[in-house]
Amino acid sequence: MKPPAAWWGWLRRNPVTLKELRGRMRGARAFIVLTIYVLLMSAFTVVLYGIYTVSAQVTLSTTGGVIGKVIFGGVLSIELFLVCFIAPAFTASAISGERERRTYHLLRTTLLPASRLVWGKLLAALGYIVLLLVVAIPLQSLAFLMGGVTMTEVLLSIEILLVTALAYGAIGIYFSATMQKTLGASVLTYVIALLLTVALPLLTLVIFSFVSVMLVAASSSNASLLIQYLVFFIFAMLACTNPIATAVLTETVLQQNGSAFFFNQTFPGGFSLPLPSPWIAYTIIYLVLTFVLVQLSIVAVRRVDV
Repeated sequence: MKPPAAWWGWLRRNPVTLKELRGRMRGARAFIVLTIYVLLMSAFTVVLYGIYTVSAQVTLSTTGGVIGKVIFGGVLSIELFLVCFIAPAFTASAISGERERRTYHLLRTTLLPASRLVWGKLLAALGYIVLLLVVAIPLQSLAFLMGGVTMTEVLLSIEILLVTALAYGAIGIYFSATMQKTLGASVLTYVIALLLTVALPLLTLVIFSFVSVMLVAASSSNASLLIQYLVFFIFAMLACTNPIATAVLTETVLQQNGSAFFFNQTFPGGFSLPLPSPWIAYTIIYLVLTFVLVQLSIVAVRRVDV
Protein backbone atom coordinates (compact mmCIF):
# COMPACT_ATOMS: atom_id res chain seq x y z
CA MET A 1 0.00 0.00 0.00
CA LYS A 2 1.25 3.45 -0.87
CA PRO A 3 2.16 5.73 2.05
CA PRO A 4 0.08 8.93 2.53
CA ALA A 5 2.87 11.04 1.01
CA ALA A 6 2.78 8.94 -2.16
CA TRP A 7 -1.00 9.34 -2.45
CA TRP A 8 -0.68 13.10 -1.91
CA GLY A 9 2.01 13.28 -4.57
CA TRP A 10 -0.21 11.29 -6.97
CA LEU A 11 -3.03 13.78 -6.42
CA ARG A 12 -0.75 16.77 -6.93
CA ARG A 13 0.50 15.31 -10.21
CA ASN A 14 -3.05 14.97 -11.52
CA PRO A 15 -3.80 18.21 -13.42
CA VAL A 16 -7.55 17.52 -13.48
CA THR A 17 -7.72 17.34 -9.69
CA LEU A 18 -5.70 20.51 -9.23
CA LYS A 19 -7.70 22.42 -11.83
CA GLU A 20 -11.07 21.36 -10.41
CA LEU A 21 -10.12 22.03 -6.79
CA ARG A 22 -8.62 25.43 -7.55
CA GLY A 23 -11.62 26.42 -9.65
CA ARG A 24 -14.07 25.33 -6.97
CA MET A 25 -12.28 27.12 -4.13
CA ARG A 26 -11.49 30.28 -6.10
CA GLY A 27 -13.51 33.27 -4.95
CA ALA A 28 -15.79 33.80 -1.97
CA ARG A 29 -18.61 31.48 -3.03
CA ALA A 30 -17.14 28.32 -1.51
CA PHE A 31 -16.45 29.99 1.82
CA ILE A 32 -19.89 31.59 1.94
CA VAL A 33 -21.48 28.18 1.37
CA LEU A 34 -19.33 26.68 4.13
CA THR A 35 -20.30 29.45 6.54
CA ILE A 36 -24.01 29.10 5.81
CA TYR A 37 -23.73 25.32 6.14
CA VAL A 38 -22.07 25.55 9.56
CA LEU A 39 -24.60 28.14 10.76
CA LEU A 40 -27.54 25.98 9.65
CA MET A 41 -26.07 22.85 11.23
CA SER A 42 -25.42 24.76 14.45
CA ALA A 43 -28.98 26.12 14.48
CA PHE A 44 -30.33 22.62 13.86
CA THR A 45 -28.30 21.29 16.79
CA VAL A 46 -29.60 24.01 19.13
CA VAL A 47 -33.20 23.44 18.01
CA LEU A 48 -32.84 19.69 18.44
CA TYR A 49 -31.48 20.16 21.95
CA GLY A 50 -34.28 22.58 22.86
CA ILE A 51 -37.04 20.34 21.50
CA TYR A 52 -35.74 17.31 23.36
CA THR A 53 -35.29 19.07 26.70
CA VAL A 54 -38.75 20.67 26.51
CA SER A 55 -40.51 17.48 25.45
CA ALA A 56 -38.73 15.32 28.00
CA GLN A 57 -38.89 18.00 30.74
CA VAL A 58 -35.44 17.09 31.98
CA THR A 59 -32.16 18.85 32.59
CA LEU A 60 -28.77 18.27 31.05
CA SER A 61 -27.35 16.98 34.32
CA THR A 62 -29.88 14.15 34.59
CA THR A 63 -29.96 12.79 31.03
CA GLY A 64 -26.87 14.24 29.40
CA GLY A 65 -26.00 10.91 27.81
CA VAL A 66 -29.37 10.64 26.09
CA ILE A 67 -29.19 14.22 24.82
CA GLY A 68 -25.68 13.61 23.53
CA LYS A 69 -26.87 10.61 21.51
CA VAL A 70 -29.86 12.57 20.16
CA ILE A 71 -27.64 15.42 18.96
CA PHE A 72 -25.07 13.04 17.53
CA GLY A 73 -27.74 11.06 15.67
CA GLY A 74 -29.39 14.23 14.34
CA VAL A 75 -26.13 15.66 12.98
CA LEU A 76 -25.19 12.30 11.47
CA SER A 77 -28.61 12.01 9.78
CA ILE A 78 -28.19 15.43 8.14
CA GLU A 79 -24.70 14.50 6.96
CA LEU A 80 -25.94 11.21 5.49
CA PHE A 81 -28.66 13.11 3.64
CA LEU A 82 -26.02 15.54 2.38
CA VAL A 83 -23.76 12.75 1.14
CA CYS A 84 -26.53 10.70 -0.52
CA PHE A 85 -28.11 13.57 -2.45
CA ILE A 86 -25.43 16.26 -2.78
CA ALA A 87 -22.41 14.12 -3.71
CA PRO A 88 -24.06 12.87 -6.95
CA ALA A 89 -24.79 16.48 -7.91
CA PHE A 90 -21.05 17.23 -7.98
CA THR A 91 -20.15 14.17 -10.06
CA ALA A 92 -23.12 13.78 -12.44
CA SER A 93 -21.89 16.73 -14.51
CA ALA A 94 -18.17 16.07 -14.19
CA ILE A 95 -17.63 14.52 -17.65
CA SER A 96 -20.91 15.21 -19.43
CA GLY A 97 -20.40 18.88 -18.62
CA GLU A 98 -17.14 18.80 -20.56
CA ARG A 99 -19.05 17.45 -23.56
CA GLU A 100 -21.64 20.20 -23.32
CA ARG A 101 -18.93 22.88 -23.06
CA ARG A 102 -17.15 21.37 -26.11
CA THR A 103 -13.98 20.78 -24.10
CA TYR A 104 -14.18 17.00 -23.77
CA HIS A 105 -12.30 16.28 -27.02
CA LEU A 106 -9.59 18.73 -26.00
CA LEU A 107 -9.04 16.72 -22.83
CA ARG A 108 -8.92 13.48 -24.80
CA THR A 109 -6.30 14.82 -27.23
CA THR A 110 -3.87 15.41 -24.36
CA LEU A 111 -1.54 12.75 -22.94
CA LEU A 112 -3.75 12.46 -19.85
CA PRO A 113 -4.81 8.80 -19.38
CA ALA A 114 -8.49 8.04 -19.05
CA SER A 115 -7.94 6.64 -15.55
CA ARG A 116 -6.46 9.92 -14.33
CA LEU A 117 -9.29 11.87 -15.92
CA VAL A 118 -11.97 9.81 -14.19
CA TRP A 119 -10.24 9.61 -10.81
CA GLY A 120 -9.32 13.28 -10.98
CA LYS A 121 -12.89 14.32 -11.64
CA LEU A 122 -14.24 12.01 -8.95
CA LEU A 123 -11.79 12.99 -6.19
CA ALA A 124 -12.03 16.70 -6.98
CA ALA A 125 -15.83 16.57 -6.84
CA LEU A 126 -15.73 14.71 -3.53
CA GLY A 127 -13.13 17.04 -2.06
CA TYR A 128 -15.71 19.69 -1.29
CA ILE A 129 -18.06 17.09 0.22
CA VAL A 130 -15.26 15.91 2.51
CA LEU A 131 -14.66 19.54 3.49
CA LEU A 132 -18.32 19.89 4.48
CA LEU A 133 -18.04 16.73 6.57
CA VAL A 134 -14.86 17.95 8.26
CA VAL A 135 -16.32 21.30 9.33
CA ALA A 136 -19.24 19.43 10.96
CA ILE A 137 -16.97 17.28 13.15
CA PRO A 138 -16.93 19.90 15.97
CA LEU A 139 -20.73 19.68 16.11
CA GLN A 140 -20.48 15.92 16.52
CA SER A 141 -17.87 16.47 19.22
CA LEU A 142 -20.39 18.47 21.26
CA ALA A 143 -21.91 15.12 22.16
CA PHE A 144 -18.76 14.36 24.16
CA LEU A 145 -19.54 17.27 26.48
CA MET A 146 -22.99 15.78 27.15
CA GLY A 147 -21.85 12.16 27.33
CA GLY A 148 -23.31 9.05 25.77
CA VAL A 149 -21.05 9.02 22.69
CA THR A 150 -17.69 7.30 22.40
CA MET A 151 -14.77 7.91 20.08
CA THR A 152 -15.49 4.57 18.39
CA GLU A 153 -18.95 5.79 17.36
CA VAL A 154 -17.52 9.01 15.94
CA LEU A 155 -14.83 7.18 13.95
CA LEU A 156 -17.33 4.65 12.59
CA SER A 157 -19.72 7.42 11.56
CA ILE A 158 -16.94 9.22 9.67
CA GLU A 159 -15.96 5.98 7.96
CA ILE A 160 -19.54 5.30 6.84
CA LEU A 161 -19.88 8.89 5.57
CA LEU A 162 -16.65 8.73 3.55
CA VAL A 163 -17.47 5.35 2.01
CA THR A 164 -20.98 6.55 1.15
CA ALA A 165 -19.63 9.73 -0.45
CA LEU A 166 -17.17 7.72 -2.54
CA ALA A 167 -19.78 5.20 -3.73
CA TYR A 168 -22.52 7.70 -4.53
CA GLY A 169 -19.96 9.90 -6.26
CA ALA A 170 -18.89 6.90 -8.35
CA ILE A 171 -22.52 6.38 -9.39
CA GLY A 172 -22.64 9.96 -10.63
CA ILE A 173 -19.31 9.74 -12.45
CA TYR A 174 -20.42 6.53 -14.20
CA PHE A 175 -23.57 8.06 -15.65
CA SER A 176 -21.68 11.25 -16.44
CA ALA A 177 -19.18 9.21 -18.49
CA THR A 178 -21.82 7.16 -20.31
CA MET A 179 -24.44 9.87 -20.99
CA GLN A 180 -24.08 12.70 -23.45
CA LYS A 181 -26.17 15.20 -21.48
CA THR A 182 -25.90 16.28 -17.86
CA LEU A 183 -29.68 16.22 -17.43
CA GLY A 184 -29.92 12.53 -18.30
CA ALA A 185 -26.93 11.67 -16.12
CA SER A 186 -28.42 13.59 -13.17
CA VAL A 187 -31.82 11.93 -13.52
CA LEU A 188 -30.40 8.40 -13.62
CA THR A 189 -28.00 9.14 -10.77
CA TYR A 190 -30.78 10.38 -8.50
CA VAL A 191 -33.01 7.46 -9.45
CA ILE A 192 -30.31 5.04 -8.25
CA ALA A 193 -29.70 7.16 -5.13
CA LEU A 194 -33.42 7.11 -4.27
CA LEU A 195 -33.58 3.36 -4.86
CA LEU A 196 -30.66 2.70 -2.51
CA THR A 197 -31.69 5.21 0.14
CA VAL A 198 -35.50 5.03 0.19
CA ALA A 199 -36.99 2.30 -2.01
CA LEU A 200 -34.69 -0.56 -0.95
CA PRO A 201 -35.34 -0.14 2.82
CA LEU A 202 -39.11 -0.03 2.21
CA LEU A 203 -38.88 -3.13 0.04
CA THR A 204 -36.84 -4.85 2.74
CA LEU A 205 -39.49 -4.11 5.38
CA VAL A 206 -42.26 -5.39 3.10
CA ILE A 207 -40.38 -8.63 2.38
CA PHE A 208 -39.53 -9.07 6.05
CA SER A 209 -43.19 -8.60 7.09
CA PHE A 210 -44.41 -11.00 4.41
CA VAL A 211 -41.91 -13.70 5.36
CA SER A 212 -42.70 -13.25 9.06
CA VAL A 213 -46.30 -14.15 8.32
CA MET A 214 -45.09 -17.22 6.43
CA LEU A 215 -42.97 -18.25 9.40
CA VAL A 216 -45.94 -18.09 11.72
CA ALA A 217 -47.97 -20.25 9.35
CA ALA A 218 -45.16 -22.75 8.74
CA SER A 219 -46.13 -26.20 9.90
CA SER A 220 -42.72 -27.90 9.75
CA SER A 221 -40.20 -26.81 12.37
CA ASN A 222 -37.20 -27.73 10.21
CA ALA A 223 -38.55 -25.73 7.29
CA SER A 224 -39.32 -22.85 9.66
CA LEU A 225 -35.72 -22.79 10.97
CA LEU A 226 -34.29 -22.93 7.45
CA ILE A 227 -36.52 -20.04 6.36
CA GLN A 228 -35.48 -18.03 9.42
CA TYR A 229 -31.78 -18.48 8.59
CA LEU A 230 -32.40 -17.49 4.98
CA VAL A 231 -34.49 -14.46 5.94
CA PHE A 232 -31.86 -13.25 8.38
CA PHE A 233 -29.03 -13.33 5.83
CA ILE A 234 -31.15 -11.74 3.08
CA PHE A 235 -32.32 -9.02 5.44
CA ALA A 236 -28.75 -8.43 6.66
CA MET A 237 -27.38 -8.12 3.11
CA LEU A 238 -30.15 -5.73 2.05
CA ALA A 239 -29.63 -3.66 5.20
CA CYS A 240 -25.89 -3.45 4.50
CA THR A 241 -26.60 -1.73 1.18
CA ASN A 242 -28.33 1.22 2.88
CA PRO A 243 -26.24 3.80 4.79
CA ILE A 244 -28.95 4.68 7.32
CA ALA A 245 -29.75 1.04 8.13
CA THR A 246 -26.04 0.28 8.38
CA ALA A 247 -25.48 3.13 10.83
CA VAL A 248 -28.43 2.05 13.00
CA LEU A 249 -27.47 -1.64 13.01
CA THR A 250 -23.81 -0.82 13.73
CA GLU A 251 -24.86 1.30 16.71
CA THR A 252 -27.11 -1.53 17.93
CA VAL A 253 -24.31 -4.09 17.67
CA LEU A 254 -21.90 -1.72 19.41
CA GLN A 255 -24.28 -1.12 22.31
CA GLN A 256 -25.35 -4.73 22.79
CA ASN A 257 -22.01 -6.48 22.22
CA GLY A 258 -19.45 -3.79 22.96
CA SER A 259 -17.47 -4.70 19.84
CA ALA A 260 -17.03 -2.62 16.71
CA PHE A 261 -15.86 -5.52 14.53
CA PHE A 262 -17.64 -8.80 15.31
CA PHE A 263 -20.68 -10.05 17.19
CA ASN A 264 -22.28 -13.42 17.93
CA GLN A 265 -25.73 -13.99 16.43
CA THR A 266 -27.83 -16.65 18.15
CA PHE A 267 -30.34 -18.38 15.89
CA PRO A 268 -33.41 -20.39 16.91
CA GLY A 269 -32.35 -23.78 18.21
CA GLY A 270 -29.33 -22.40 20.12
CA PHE A 271 -27.00 -22.19 17.10
CA SER A 272 -24.54 -19.26 17.44
CA LEU A 273 -22.48 -17.80 14.61
CA PRO A 274 -19.83 -15.02 14.75
CA LEU A 275 -20.57 -12.35 12.14
CA PRO A 276 -18.83 -9.13 11.11
CA SER A 277 -20.31 -5.80 12.15
CA PRO A 278 -22.67 -4.27 9.54
CA TRP A 279 -20.27 -1.42 8.71
CA ILE A 280 -17.64 -3.94 7.56
CA ALA A 281 -20.01 -5.61 5.08
CA TYR A 282 -21.27 -2.19 3.99
CA THR A 283 -17.71 -0.96 3.36
CA ILE A 284 -16.78 -4.05 1.32
CA ILE A 285 -19.95 -3.88 -0.80
CA TYR A 286 -19.64 -0.18 -1.53
CA LEU A 287 -15.90 -0.24 -2.22
CA VAL A 288 -16.41 -3.06 -4.71
CA LEU A 289 -19.27 -1.09 -6.27
CA THR A 290 -17.05 1.99 -6.48
CA PHE A 291 -14.21 0.08 -8.13
CA VAL A 292 -16.54 -1.52 -10.70
CA LEU A 293 -18.23 1.77 -11.58
CA VAL A 294 -14.93 3.63 -11.89
CA GLN A 295 -13.53 0.93 -14.18
CA LEU A 296 -16.66 1.06 -16.34
CA SER A 297 -16.34 4.85 -16.45
CA ILE A 298 -12.73 4.55 -17.59
CA VAL A 299 -13.80 2.17 -20.37
CA ALA A 300 -16.52 4.61 -21.43
CA VAL A 301 -14.04 7.51 -21.56
CA ARG A 302 -11.60 5.46 -23.63
CA ARG A 303 -14.31 4.59 -26.13
CA VAL A 304 -14.03 6.57 -29.32
CA ASP A 305 -17.11 8.70 -29.91
CA VAL A 306 -18.80 7.94 -33.21
